[in-house]
Amino acid sequence: MTEAHSSQPELPNLAGLLAEKLHGTPFGHYILLYENIIFSLVIVVFLSLVAYFASRKSSMIPGRLQLFMEIVVEGLDDFVCGILGPKGKRFTPFVGTLFIYILLMNLSGLIPFFKSATSSLSTTASLAVCVFIYVQYTAVKENGFFGYVDHLMGNPRGIIAFTVFIPVLLFFIHIISELVKPLSLALRLRSNVWAEDMLLAVTAQFGLGGVPLFLFNMFLTILSSVMQAVVFSLLSTVYFALVLPHHEE
Repeated sequence: MTEAHSSQPELPNLAGLLAEKLHGTPFGHYILLYENIIFSLVIVVFLSLVAYFASRKSSMIPGRLQLFMEIVVEGLDDFVCGILGPKGKRFTPFVGTLFIYILLMNLSGLIPFFKSATSSLSTTASLAVCVFIYVQYTAVKENGFFGYVDHLMGNPRGIIAFTVFIPVLLFFIHIISELVKPLSLALRLRSNVWAEDMLLAVTAQFGLGGVPLFLFNMFLTILSSVMQAVVFSLLSTVYFALVLPHHEE
């Protein structure tokens, strides 16, 4: 469920304007309720179309769109494999999709009458939960259930294993740490994007005299949007690195 609207400053968007036009009707209520989901789905449709047109006529001599997407994919693969090593290739589709999806949602708030879906905690929490579930699945798959429990206990060996207290303490500390990770991912992304959108909305109220400040804030918003997408993807990749076996094959 999306968040309820508050009295905070906000740039007008299509869904909000339509909901206002249909105020008092069930349709208008649901548009307002699922406003962030609507804009996130718009990004999904856009990315799907780009992927379709970039791959439908792939050739050894790529066109501009195919070439651009190949550069993006190669860059993301280098990014992920630079952290995870050769095993990282199987995580590139997930992490790469996260990065592109989050980046476009962050930047969509700069398009007139659009909104950044990542300014909603429900959106960022959903993304963080996806990362959490995939990381836990990978941990169990790569280490086995008991191997993962051993990892959470700090891989106790020798006399430390016989103390019992230390492994159990480390187990609960790691459990808390794993549960905090998605919360920190969600709150960090949402708070930054929400603050950027609110700042733009406030400076937009200054009229023509505030245009230079508005443009400067737009520039900062673009930089921050890219940085937040990178941070979310980077931390997600690091979480995978922490649960993957570290022994050399």
